[in-house]
Amino acid sequence: MSTILDFPRLLFVVSLLTLWLFAQLGYFLSSKRPVTEDDRDDLNLVISASLTLLALIIGFSFSMAVGRYDQRKNYEEEEANAIGTEYVRADLLTAADGASVRHLLTQYLEQRMQFYSVGDARLRASVASETTKLQAEMWSIVQSAAKAQPNAATALVVAGMNDVLNRQGYTQAAWWNRIPSEAWYLMMTLAICCSLLLGYGMRQRRLLLAIALPFLVSIAFFLIADIDSPRRGVIRVVPQNLMSLSRSLQAAK
Repeated sequence: MSTILDFPRLLFVVSLLTLWLFAQLGYFLSSKRPVTEDDRDDLNLVISASLTLLALIIGFSFSMAVGRYDQRKNYEEEEANAIGTEYVRADLLTAADGASVRHLLTQYLEQRMQFYSVGDARLRASVASETTKLQAEMWSIVQSAAKAQPNAATALVVAGMNDVLNRQGYTQAAWWNRIPSEAWYLMMTLAICCSLLLGYGMRQRRLLLAIALPFLVSIAFFLIADIDSPRRGVIRVVPQNLMSLSRSLQAAK
């Protein structure tokens, strides 16, 4: 189910508005109960500690998002290598089985490239269904070949096909692996508290100061969500290795 975390631009707008409103609420509370000079040093200490904690949480979350992005890129490369290797190993089968496997691998490669570019949920379901169908057909062919000729050559083809299927599963798992919602709740709660404290500590209403922290934090939220969102972010994994393999196979025909 899609959430606001799947829409980085919307998250930026919502977080900016929310944090700005809490900064204004903090200033409103300070006008009702002004901060005394005796309490200001303590308030500044609390604000500094809160901002430091927020910066640490944002840094850790950004590191988590980048790690997941790199993982998706690595699996795309490994999947392209597995498909290319199995395409070559298909020559170890009989002429008929080898031709069938290569034809199915070509179709399978097209479906895998669409996996990275299709945004519509119904189209993604269609791609997933076609991918599963092709996997079953390819496995059926190599399984039959292995039973008919149980030797080292067919075992190598079966192992290669197993790697192709496994890599698709690893890729899908990496796309499902997102930053936990609890981490987002913690970051937003800390950001709200920091905005509230900042507004409460202002001696007079200053538009630039009141918008600075919400804007910077919202930018950080946008960047983290953008990297962590595989499909709707500006920064996406482009299937460069799969596309390169597709061009190579077409040129070899």
